[in-house]
Amino acid sequence: MADETGHLPRRPARILMATRWSLQGLKAAWLHESSFRLEVYLLAVLGPLALWLGNDGVERALLLGSCLLVLAVELLNSAVEAVIERYGAEHHELAGRAKDMGSAAVFVTMLNVLLVWGLVLAPRWL
Repeated sequence: MADETGHLPRRPARILMATRWSLQGLKAAWLHESSFRLEVYLLAVLGPLALWLGNDGVERALLLGSCLLVLAVELLNSAVEAVIERYGAEHHELAGRAKDMGSAAVFVTMLNVLLVWGLVLAPRWL
């Protein structure tokens, strides 16, 4: 997407600012989202296992990438929840639906982890 300067490459200062904002987002998720912390702990266990159990680069990328995808979707889900909470805690059908869909997205990515790990590793043991 073009920004106010058109399609020109970003200057290093803008890249550093974007990096800073991303790190702030990760920090906020760590401090305020217990689900994110739990998923980081799982990644700390599954990440090294993915690198060890994968036979080649593709398998390692699939095993590790499926776990990283859970974190990315969790961050998006947390962002949706934060925006909804910004507008008030009273119940609204659409707000509830949005939160449920965000949670479902995280659930689907967790099922993806099980599917990828099963498809990559099960043939070796069956």
